Amino acid sequence: MNRVVVLLAAMALLAVAVISDPPAFTSAAFTSGSSNVPSTVSASKDWTPPIVALAQPVSPVKDTVTITATASDAESGVASVSMSYQLVGASTWTQLCTVSASPYSCVFNTKLVADGTYDLRAVATDNAGYSTTSSSVRTTVANALSVVLTSPGDVVRGTVALATTLSNQGSTTYTVRVEYALAGSGNFKTLCNSLASPYTCSWNTTTFTNDYFDLRSVAVSGGSSVISATVIDVLVDNAAPSVALANPGSPLSGFVTFSTASTDAGSGVARVDMQYAPSGSSSFITFCSVTVSPYSCRFDTASLANGTYTFRSVATDAVGNTATSTAVANIVVDNTVSSVSLADPGAFLRGTVSLTANAAAGSGIVSVTIQRAPAGSSAWTTICAVTASPYGCTWDSATVSDGLYDFRAVLVDGAGKTTISAPVGNRQVDNTLLRGADIQALNGTGTAGRLDVGDILTYTFTDAVSLSTVSPGWNGSALAVSVRLQDGNILGAGSANDFVDIQRTGSQVNLGGVNLRSDFIKNNKTAVFAGTMIASTTTVNGVTVTVVRVTLGALASGGSLRTAAALVAMSWTPSALVTDQFGNTSSSAPVAETGTLDRDF
Repeated sequence: MNRVVVLLAAMALLAVAVISDPPAFTSAAFTSGSSNVPSTVSASKDWTPPIVALAQPVSPVKDTVTITATASDAESGVASVSMSYQLVGASTWTQLCTVSASPYSCVFNTKLVADGTYDLRAVATDNAGYSTTSSSVRTTVANALSVVLTSPGDVVRGTVALATTLSNQGSTTYTVRVEYALAGSGNFKTLCNSLASPYTCSWNTTTFTNDYFDLRSVAVSGGSSVISATVIDVLVDNAAPSVALANPGSPLSGFVTFSTASTDAGSGVARVDMQYAPSGSSSFITFCSVTVSPYSCRFDTASLANGTYTFRSVATDAVGNTATSTAVANIVVDNTVSSVSLADPGAFLRGTVSLTANAAAGSGIVSVTIQRAPAGSSAWTTICAVTASPYGCTWDSATVSDGLYDFRAVLVDGAGKTTISAPVGNRQVDNTLLRGADIQALNGTGTAGRLDVGDILTYTFTDAVSLSTVSPGWNGSALAVSVRLQDGNILGAGSANDFVDIQRTGSQVNLGGVNLRSDFIKNNKTAVFAGTMIASTTTVNGVTVTVVRVTLGALASGGSLRTAAALVAMSWTPSALVTDQFGNTSSSAPVAETGTLDRDF
């Protein structure tokens, strides 16, 4: 009797557990088990959903097309496969058919739907009640004549091939003409006429002004015509960039900074290569390539044999136009004389900083002195003097006020000659407790290198901030904001320095601005996205810091977006209106994106 009571109590507890936490799929068939009369506990013979995949139909399709799926279930077997379709951008799926036995296929009568792009999917259900939805496949329904002019790209030069595709022309014979107009004018003129299949046209852009153009194709048969969608804002750019190499001086020794000025009003400067050749030679060798303004780099002339050289720069714009600077000739490289250079300690200095000099002298080195001065001044102060290699020391940057400083090294050689290095200028000393730490961009589900829905911009501070100073009344929870993208030309920074800032209707967002250091939007254009801003905290090196994430939503206004391909580091200039939780204001010193150079967004 006691054994029966114990068994009944255990069964009651099991029943309560099942009722309070039901399984995820309640339709599973329980078909095997063990019993101890009068109670029975059963176990499902199938806990695995079926496998299903939908075959990719041809595209475009017209009239009727057979849609086919494959499905399997190794345990209870497939009970049915249902297939459905949905117009891209719609929110409702429409069922095509339900098939209960293999082969799983049904006929899609495309004449019953409007022309457009559709997603198709299949849902398989097994005999235990589990179901699986396949990945969707996409096809275009085109029962009427479709005329498509393939975009030649955002920027073109030289002779460009323009291709037109006709779909569903049936037995009717068409000729095609390609037309152009100044962007936005609507005044279309014929570029190519009476094209027969395969409807290709060569566009010699060198006979056109460097400007933006709209393009379209027109299919003609008798007195009827069909016009393609317009390819807008195609920039013709056959103009080479301007480029000038600054004279580095002569003689050269040790590390030398080479600087180039380059601009391009069209597609923008993509790269500047700085080159050298021994005097009398035309075989130039690239020693530095820079993709982001300012176009400068440090070059160790000790890697060259002593002698006389010619230097030049070659600029290439985003569409491939190139220009070569005037050569800077008769530059002497002589590393047998005393030379000294200071290694760059970094753009932002805080706490203890390592300062290192490279020095060489045929007569020997007596001392190397490292000095600092307020940027642009001649008020040099000695940080340290070193008489033996390595020529360097550590410096407590907190002993000076925050601000911009220049640094240099002074060599005294064995002959008593003093040699002064080129200054490393405008380095920011910043020991303020709060400032920007990092800025990062992450691609969501859209196109890499293009701002679109789901992309995330992350701002990281060096301390915990008072969120109400970021935006009045904000506590860090999800807040609707606007993300504004502006072409760099609007702000006078050039087309390859587009900017993003965050705005809020009826109030302000004090996150400063982000220089994307690349070309994400067309010339003088602005685009505004809906967005959501949220804050959180994390611990970095034992310090609690604030992280603000802004997620892009749908495009609200503007357009003319570009897909950027450059691997660059963004620059964030924080707002001085933000404070930490003790009321200390944030530094507004620019912050460069950390990590390996990447293709943002």
